[in-house]
Amino acid sequence: MTAKEKQTPLPGTRPQGVPDESEAAAWVRDMFTRIAPRYDLLNHLLSFSLDHVWRRRTAGAFLHILRRPQARILDLCCGTGDLAFALDRRRASAKGEGQAAGAQIFGTDFVEPMLIRARRKAHRGHRAVVFAAADALHLPFTDATFDLVTAAFGFRNLANYQGGLREFARVLKQGGEVGILEFAEPSAGFLSGLFRFYFRNLLPRIGAAISGSGKAYAYLPESVSKFPSPPNLSALLEGTGFCNVRFTSWNFGSVVLHSAKRV
Repeated sequence: MTAKEKQTPLPGTRPQGVPDESEAAAWVRDMFTRIAPRYDLLNHLLSFSLDHVWRRRTAGAFLHILRRPQARILDLCCGTGDLAFALDRRRASAKGEGQAAGAQIFGTDFVEPMLIRARRKAHRGHRAVVFAAADALHLPFTDATFDLVTAAFGFRNLANYQGGLREFARVLKQGGEVGILEFAEPSAGFLSGLFRFYFRNLLPRIGAAISGSGKAYAYLPESVSKFPSPPNLSALLEGTGFCNVRFTSWNFGSVVLHSAKRV
């Protein structure tokens, strides 16, 4: 990383034509409100159901926290709850389904139609996850509340990345951990080139046809191309009160799990 790259500010998402943080947040909320009815279908279809695998791996990476009897876990930008449910299933398998005690898992999002679907899925699947509306940049929790904060494919949509990480650090206990599962520009190579072609050319067309929102699925590859690279996001984590920063990439480098510990 060059000195210039280190000094370059890393704001949050800026959809095309959106000038500032407040309008970016409103644009993202409106977009996810519109695609909520088809969100799960498209997640699984467009990823060839690999999104289930990525979430299971993420949950497994934090098994040491899920095993703690009184751990408190917060899944931010939770959407329809799939990572929260993966965490809950991993917690249950570690503790045994018959045991009531175990980690408490909470999911928050600022898009109510997503939360409505998350609560329905929790009820149908008998999952012990509590869902509530909250803005990840202004969380309604006291300092040092959680042992683990996670976000799956939602951190990229925050209007202020540094502000988001500061808020994550605020609600984490000392020694608590953060896990951010995100897309990235895939690494070099023939297969990664094929994936890049799919991601930039085919995925937006399929998503638009099924969801009815061309803007939403054009935004996806655009937002990934502008998102900080794994080394840059690692530097941002280190500069925002985290240590033991590391990342693991899958799927030709297009999916990355970032993890770190609060100092």
